[in-house]
Amino acid sequence: MPLWSRAQQQDFRSRVRGCLLGGAIGDALGAGIEFESLEKIRAVHGPQGVTGYVPAYGRLGAVTDDTQMVLFTVDGLIRAHIRRDTGSWHPPTDLHLAYLRWSATQRDWGPDERRADLGWLGREEWLYAQRAPGQACLSGLSGPEAERLGTLEAPKNPHSKGCGTVMRAAPFGLLTTWEPSLVFQLAVECSVLTHGHPTGYLSAGALAVIVQTAARGGTLEEGVHLALALLSERPAHEETTAALRAALDAVRAGEPSAERVEALGEGWVAEEALAIGLYCALVAHDIRSGLLLAVNHSGDSDSTGAICGNLLGVLHGDTALPPGLVAGLEGRGALLELADDFVLELMHGPELHGPDTAEGAAWSARYPVLR
Repeated sequence: MPLWSRAQQQDFRSRVRGCLLGGAIGDALGAGIEFESLEKIRAVHGPQGVTGYVPAYGRLGAVTDDTQMVLFTVDGLIRAHIRRDTGSWHPPTDLHLAYLRWSATQRDWGPDERRADLGWLGREEWLYAQRAPGQACLSGLSGPEAERLGTLEAPKNPHSKGCGTVMRAAPFGLLTTWEPSLVFQLAVECSVLTHGHPTGYLSAGALAVIVQTAARGGTLEEGVHLALALLSERPAHEETTAALRAALDAVRAGEPSAERVEALGEGWVAEEALAIGLYCALVAHDIRSGLLLAVNHSGDSDSTGAICGNLLGVLHGDTALPPGLVAGLEGRGALLELADDFVLELMHGPELHGPDTAEGAAWSARYPVLR
């Protein structure tokens, strides 16, 4: 791990926070209009559509399964880095275990205190709520095959390319010291835990690389071109490649509009969600306008909003996010706590892992890695 200057640490922390908070804000903006047509959205909320949070799941600012799974993705990445100190290094296994902990939140009333593996995130009672989880995520993590690790050779749900792969993939891009090809590969290997269609897992890899480019200080356009280069080396990349090129073409086509968004699809499948979220981030005059463009369409508004928010948040950092939307966001405290723990682990992990220190014991309690 290279030495980080103070300015680099502050910049990275802001981008990690921005990525997680921005994604959750986009998710929450779309939560109340998911499944609604653009015509109905405008009829109910006015010609501009929604302009802020609208009620969903009994409150304003509620997040969905998209943010839930992003949280458990980050939790899994932290534990993977802790496990590396034990000589056992296979991140997809730790992500699989993290997603199984998420799956428990979708069927249990609350945290089972008898479980030694939950850590602090698994004991957050507000996460024990179903927020329209995708069927492939549920089926891939429950039932007789739940414990089986999906792999590229034998993926779960081999015909599914739902957006449940891509809406949880941004945290892989926050591994800024990794080579982009390895970030791409990790996102792919963690997608097939639930979704086995190449377009689904390649879209996740593409988003991770775009996020990583921005987290390193590059532009979204640079990230897209890097993703296209990596995609070109993969079989069955054509749908994902076409979606990214369609997003770039839409940017050049004229003024941003909901109609241009809808021409990219509805977002229920991975490549469409990626294209919509990316397009809205590329044309955003500011973060709020980009997020509102990303959710006001007929389709999977929360997932496209989340992807756009991940991109704009990592690009600009948390202090650029609209303060009113940050203040009203469900789970804001947990998101910030997890973001800061992720930064601590990546920058200072070896200092936190000592089993014979108070710090090591506290970190192990937060992120237990069972042998």
